[in-house]
Amino acid sequence: MKHRWVRWLPAVVVPAVIAVGAIAAPLAAGAADLPVRTPSDVLRLVASSGSQAFSGTVEQTSSLGLPDLPKTSSSASDSSATNTLELLLADHTAKVWADGATRQRVQVLDQLAERDVIRNGSDVWLYDSKGEKATHATLPEHAGASTAPDASAMTPEQLAQRFLASVDPSTSVTLADNVTVAGRNAYDLVLKPRTDATLVGSVSIAVDGSTGVPLRVSVTARGAGSPAFEAAFSSFSSDRPDPALFAFTPPPGASVSQPPSRGEESPRHSGEPKPTVTGDGWAAIVTLPAGSAPASVTSDPLFGQLTQPVAGGRALSSSLLSVLVTDDGRVLAGAVPVSALQAAAR
Repeated sequence: MKHRWVRWLPAVVVPAVIAVGAIAAPLAAGAADLPVRTPSDVLRLVASSGSQAFSGTVEQTSSLGLPDLPKTSSSASDSSATNTLELLLADHTAKVWADGATRQRVQVLDQLAERDVIRNGSDVWLYDSKGEKATHATLPEHAGASTAPDASAMTPEQLAQRFLASVDPSTSVTLADNVTVAGRNAYDLVLKPRTDATLVGSVSIAVDGSTGVPLRVSVTARGAGSPAFEAAFSSFSSDRPDPALFAFTPPPGASVSQPPSRGEESPRHSGEPKPTVTGDGWAAIVTLPAGSAPASVTSDPLFGQLTQPVAGGRALSSSLLSVLVTDDGRVLAGAVPVSALQAAAR
C-alpha cells in the first residue's frame, strides 16, 4: 500500500471521478473557416478521432499553487512517487506520436534526458534514460485507447477523454468562439460545473476542426482569470508517423523489468481497501479507508513538504484539488475545498 495517496493524485487532478455533462446551445455562424456545429456535433467529432494518426509537440504548464518538488529524492523518499508528482505538477515539453488507438508514443523531454511511454499493440514500454531503466508490460487483449500509463495520460487527447467519459447533467457544455491552436482551426468546447461546491471553474477543450483530435485542454479554477493547468500542442501534424517510432528496443546496458500480469498479482492486491465516493459530479469526494496512508507515507519528507496540518490530519490544498490524510490514516480527495473533505471525514 506504499504511496497509495500519491497514486491517487493524477486521477483526482485529471479528474476521472468528476462527471461532466448536459449539451447546450449551438455555435453562432461566421466563426473562422469551420462548419457550424453544435456541442453534440463536436462531441461526436472527438469520439470519432480515436483512429486518427498524428504527431506533434505538447507543452504542459501547471500553476496549482503547490510548493516546488525537491530536485532529488532523499533516502526516505520513493523516487518513482516523486517522478509521478513531478510529471503532473511541473511544466514539461513532450513529443507525441499516434497511429490510431493502439500505437502511441509520448517522449517527455528533460534536461539532458528523456522519459518515454510507447504502446505498440499489446506491448507497452516505459523508459527513463536518466536511470537507464526500462519496464515492459503486455496489455490484455482488446485493451482500449484509454490504457495509457504515466506521461501519456497527460496529453490533450487523454485528458479530454477523461473529462468527456463521464458526461452527466452536473455540467453545462457549450461552444465558445473558435480558436487557433498550433496553427489549426479548432472548436472550443467549454465545460462548466453547475455547482459552486467545486474548486473547478471551467474546462476548455480545443478540438481540431478537421481531425477531431483534442489540441488543448485548459482547467481554470473558480474565480480565476487564467488556467491552473493546461496541456496544449505547440505544433501538430495529421501525417501518419513512421512505424519505426513505435518499435522500441532498450539500449545496451539498460535494466529491464516486467510487472506481473493480472493473473499473477499477489493475493494481497485483491484485498487492498476499495475507495468509496460521496457526493455527485464535480463535488464528488473519494475516500480510502483507515490504513490507506501508512507510516511509511506520512513520515516521508515529500509528504511533509506538500501538506499542511489541519484539524483532524494533514491536507494538500491547491487551486483545483484538495487531499486530506486523517489522523487515523484515511485519505479523502476531490476538486473541493479542504473544509468539504473535513466535513466528509467527520
